[in-house]
Amino acid sequence: MTYPVLICDDSALARKQMARSLPDALGADITFAVHGLDALEQLDNNDFKLMFLDLTMPELDGFGTLEEMQARGDQTPVVVVSGDIQPKAKERVLGLGAKAFIQKPIDKAILKDVLKQLVEPQSVPQATVTQTVQLPVLRRRDIYKEVANVAIGRAADALARHFDVFVHLPLPHVNIFEVSELHMALRDLAENDQVSGVCQGFSGEGIAGEALVLLSDSSVADLKRLMKVPAESEELEELELLMDVSNILVGSFLNGLGAQAEVRFFQSSPVLLGQHISIDSVINSTTGSFKKTMTFEVSYSIDKTSIRCDLLFMFVDESLPLLDHKLEYLMEEF
Repeated sequence: MTYPVLICDDSALARKQMARSLPDALGADITFAVHGLDALEQLDNNDFKLMFLDLTMPELDGFGTLEEMQARGDQTPVVVVSGDIQPKAKERVLGLGAKAFIQKPIDKAILKDVLKQLVEPQSVPQATVTQTVQLPVLRRRDIYKEVANVAIGRAADALARHFDVFVHLPLPHVNIFEVSELHMALRDLAENDQVSGVCQGFSGEGIAGEALVLLSDSSVADLKRLMKVPAESEELEELELLMDVSNILVGSFLNGLGAQAEVRFFQSSPVLLGQHISIDSVINSTTGSFKKTMTFEVSYSIDKTSIRCDLLFMFVDESLPLLDHKLEYLMEEF
């Protein structure tokens, strides 16, 4: 006798972590899904006693998956496991029928408590049946993508709490760029809009780089409204808002990354690259800073506003072996 479980997450590392975290006594017969549409198909064809669901996924995210399950009358108990930890995200998934919310990275003690609440003793197999589960094969990119996903979730949570809003959290992009490729990525980010930009350096245990925060000009009016700043305020007040947003996002991202890599990062004061300028002006200010860089990139937007903020972390290539070493435990343990 086994206990059928569905694990839905686009991250190979997260799927593997979740599978390895389930206690042997559960006798879990695990099926994987890589996004919401995949999960819905699995639910159509199988009966599961429990489902673990990520929120930030391609094709169909966790919110949409819960909404569709609700529309279909699917009663499979769902535990959301996500790096998107902002209060309104938790409220929303519980309102859509999720039974519990667990923050990434998974904490086995918290998972054990959740299972005690959701799994009836008589439904657990009396004798554990060893199941052969084909666990995902991890690549270096999988590690960095999931680490970035957790860190940008911390940054979104800090922004959401500061403004009391819901922040839409897309999938992060993780790339290794030559300088010319980095400039192309910056142009794609800005979408030809005028921007205000701030740069902050950071370092910790030999790992160093720069964070770039870009706020589109179309976001300024809504940002002032959220901060209760008069719409006709001068450039100085806009600059203070930009610096505040930069400190919130960069600081919380580095805290999230540092917690996973066991590194204490220090960040420099934000430096203004310019207000209401073209993206080419931002690009010119970064010329010469890097030859090659690994980047974490994400575009945040705030619900019911036109606010869009692009966050780009650029690690110097000399830092990558050190960061690899700090994160290799993820490959070894899972």
